[in-house]
Amino acid sequence: MTALRDEPTTLSARSPRNPLLAEAVEFLREFHAARPKAGDLDARIAKVRAEVAATGTYRHTPAELAFGARVALRESGWCPESAPWRGILVRDLRQVRDSAAVAQHCAHHLVMAAGEGAVRPMVTVFAPDTPWRPGPRIRNDQLVRYAGYRMADGVVGDRRYADFTTGVCRLGWRPPGTRGPFDHLPLVVETDHEGVVVHPLPRDTVLEVRLAHPELPWLAGLGLRWHAVPVISNMRLTIGGIDYPAAPYNGVYLCRAIGEDVLADDGAYAMAPVIAEHLGLDTSSDRTLWRERVALELNRAVLHSFDAAGVAVEHSPDAYVPASDAPGRPAFRRR
Repeated sequence: MTALRDEPTTLSARSPRNPLLAEAVEFLREFHAARPKAGDLDARIAKVRAEVAATGTYRHTPAELAFGARVALRESGWCPESAPWRGILVRDLRQVRDSAAVAQHCAHHLVMAAGEGAVRPMVTVFAPDTPWRPGPRIRNDQLVRYAGYRMADGVVGDRRYADFTTGVCRLGWRPPGTRGPFDHLPLVVETDHEGVVVHPLPRDTVLEVRLAHPELPWLAGLGLRWHAVPVISNMRLTIGGIDYPAAPYNGVYLCRAIGEDVLADDGAYAMAPVIAEHLGLDTSSDRTLWRERVALELNRAVLHSFDAAGVAVEHSPDAYVPASDAPGRPAFRRR
């Protein structure tokens, strides 16, 4: 079957009851059932059997790779239900292993997916793991994240990434001279021949939306903004037993994932008390529901600002295909 996973998997670790060949055959049957004109199934299985016997692995055809990646994204729960999944763009970059090239193509993914605001779900697939060589890995959980700087009086930026920010600084990343709450973190790419390398994202590759509110003009003065495309980058894509450890993919943002879950959250940007003070809310107890009011207004600001900028954003979880929890079905799983 096809899956986007995040657990390390090696050929040697597979149990006798779940060998690579069995997974390959299961996937090929699924692919040929969906693509009857793809050729003779038995002939393809025979070729894969010979390839696995000779090398311990096999190579997907471009059509198989595209089908598998599309099915995985469709079943992940990250792709809006309105998106025509058969038309999801799959970038076949299996020849790419060097960290600089991975970072360059990730930046290009951001530009292509942003589409000047009409965000397009897509997947970029880099070199797979093989019995003799691991594929590249991206250590960022999303291609675009903002730094969190530990200061004497607290954290400036995204508190969730304070440790990550410290780590990339130790790897040689230099933050801007004036540190702000929305400084882009670099990409961290690991390869077997280069180790771990940091690559700053070119600023012009990241589409951002400055936040304002349709009825609260003071909110624009807070200087809040967010990036347009949520590209998940720390998952592994599994298709027919083959693991692609670097396969960044994106859907479309859900507004509350920005306003409610990040900007308002105490563990991220902790803007809830600031917004509440501007609104004159009673914060003496959570029973006054002041946090819910703040979340509502931030979500409204996100929807208003993305709409005004012409950038796609969803407002309801119902816009997404629910992820399947059935064993063996495609799935996203975090570390």
